[in-house]
Amino acid sequence: MSIHWYPGHMHKAQKEIKELLPQVDLLIEVLDARIPYSSENPAIAAIRGDTPCIKVLSKSDLADPDVTAMWQAHLEQERGVKTFTTTTEQPQKMKQIIDLCRKMLPEKDASIKTINTMICGIPNVGKSTLINILAERIIAKTGNEPAVTKAQQRINLGSGIILFDTPGILWPKVENPQSSYRLATTGAIKDTAMEYDDVGFFAADYLIKAYPDLLKERYKLEHIPDTEIEFLEMAAAQRGALRAGGRVNLHKICEVLVNEFRSGKLGRISLETPEMIVKEEAEMAAAEAKKAEEKALRKERFKTGSLTRDKKAQKEHRIERVQRRSKEKQARKK
Repeated sequence: MSIHWYPGHMHKAQKEIKELLPQVDLLIEVLDARIPYSSENPAIAAIRGDTPCIKVLSKSDLADPDVTAMWQAHLEQERGVKTFTTTTEQPQKMKQIIDLCRKMLPEKDASIKTINTMICGIPNVGKSTLINILAERIIAKTGNEPAVTKAQQRINLGSGIILFDTPGILWPKVENPQSSYRLATTGAIKDTAMEYDDVGFFAADYLIKAYPDLLKERYKLEHIPDTEIEFLEMAAAQRGALRAGGRVNLHKICEVLVNEFRSGKLGRISLETPEMIVKEEAEMAAAEAKKAEEKALRKERFKTGSLTRDKKAQKEHRIERVQRRSKEKQARKK
């Protein structure tokens, strides 16, 4: 699935982040704990350089705790990175981020110099809620849909810490096709930019393999089938998501499944693990290498003229004919 949603303010925000970053002492990147890899903007990673970073895994109460622990260990292997799990139900814990900022910058903390921090993240990961709690007042507009914040803000958190807020930004092209589905499933893109049926089938396929017991309990099923279509049909019958004549309303049951995942009604679920991502990145690298090889081969074929011997011979014959005519013309002039 391709994401076709990249509002103009996101392009502007990415440019502003790049310009502001040299003034920033520490970066706070808010990730969705259910999809830490897919919710990490590769553009930020590319321009961050050696700037210390706190990766805040938000909505951790919706994610599988065991998988979240794996992600924390994985992310902290990178130099200068610390992780912090939080939820909107833990405002006091969120405030500990200020102490963590100071611990990561001891030379600044020991002086009277201001610590400049910048917070960033993709849409709908809880960035605005975190800002309001850290500032202890309503600074950033919040909402249950992506792309609420549209302009950069400078916020004084007190205690010598300045926070630059930026709009939630996606990136023009999501390279990993699985990440596109995960972003859509968690609600990181507007519902108008996705198809519920498509996303619902992805979610069903993953959940029947990774969390069958949670589905069985939620939809009161005696067993979980092997395919997503069978599961969706069974779940639709349980929920009354049927059309006239008893036919399954796939759009409706897909919408129910996706919304119940987002709200946490299915249970604590993570859509990706570090092990899965290592495998997917290897597959993408192999596909990219194959694509580059095919492109190089096409260029070589273009230079030589053609694949077939017949067409190559025809080309050589045309060259010989032109050369012969040129010689005849020169001979006549003499």
